[in-house]
Amino acid sequence: MATARWRSLAISVPLLVVFLVVSSALASSDVPFMVAHKKVELNRLKSGVERVSVSIDVYNQGSATAYDVSLNDDTWPQDTFELISGTTTKTWERLDAGSTVSHSFVLESKVKGTFHGTPAVIKFRVPTKSTLQEAYSTPILPLDILAERPPEKKFEWAKRLIAKYGSLVSVLLLVGTFIYMIVSPSSKSSAAKGSKKKR
Repeated sequence: MATARWRSLAISVPLLVVFLVVSSALASSDVPFMVAHKKVELNRLKSGVERVSVSIDVYNQGSATAYDVSLNDDTWPQDTFELISGTTTKTWERLDAGSTVSHSFVLESKVKGTFHGTPAVIKFRVPTKSTLQEAYSTPILPLDILAERPPEKKFEWAKRLIAKYGSLVSVLLLVGTFIYMIVSPSSKSSAAKGSKKKR
């Protein structure tokens, strides 16, 4: 088991290094270099309906402007997903070097099961080339639509807060108690009574 992890790590680390070297070489040349990040958030509205919020951020990390930028993410099957708001496509006239654009849309699904999404496709024009250039967004993890999720236990949030801030609360309570004892009228009156008895 451990050797399999080391093998996969040994394969993935050189691939990551090659990707970073190639991407930095492309980004340093005088062309647009598109990087797109696709995020999906699931939200159960009621029993039998799952809302899927999709957002895609497109970054031009190159040193030149990209023109006629188009985003297409229409691979959501219509028999599984219904488009509620927004569109699965978007175009921008230009995307300057170092700038970012975002696009989002919302889907709903009533079909239970696992969905394996595909990356969104970004096409853009470079003035020095006649053909459209193509880039892809990051892939998304498989989505478990309408999956059974264990309900959050009562007071689970309180346990997390205590684990995170318990020591700080304890110190604040001790300091507060100490200040209260010094400042409270009952401690002053008992001290005054003690001084009267001595006289």
